Amino acid sequence: VQLQASGGGLVQAGGSLRLSCTTSGQSFSLYDMGWFRQAPGKVREFVALINWRGTTTSYADSVKGRFTISRDNAKNTMYLEMNSLKPEDAAVYYCAVANGELRSSPSSADYWGQGTQVTVSS
Repeated sequence: VQLQASGGGLVQAGGSLRLSCTTSGQSFSLYDMGWFRQAPGKVREFVALINWRGTTTSYADSVKGRFTISRDNAKNTMYLEMNSLKPEDAAVYYCAVANGELRSSPSSADYWGQGTQVTVSS
């Protein structure tokens, strides 16, 4: 499975960004997928996940109500809509796929994208 994340950039606090993650090589619709992030000097942390059918989502408490994860299986693409961004949201965002059940632990992911940088100015 190959993952390509995009959509990061520089935004002012309170602004919005939409990240995308496209996959190739395998049946996209069979996999749970999610987003994790890693800020400098910190461990990689869970942001959001969505099950293979798109019927179940889960969010980190820090992003609930501000971020929305979705997927379009016909386009082999997963999205993360990020609103009301805060400086503490700044990080490299990674999309991830699990062969089995994806959970909030990064160790549950089997494949990772290359990451896309999100910078939030205060």
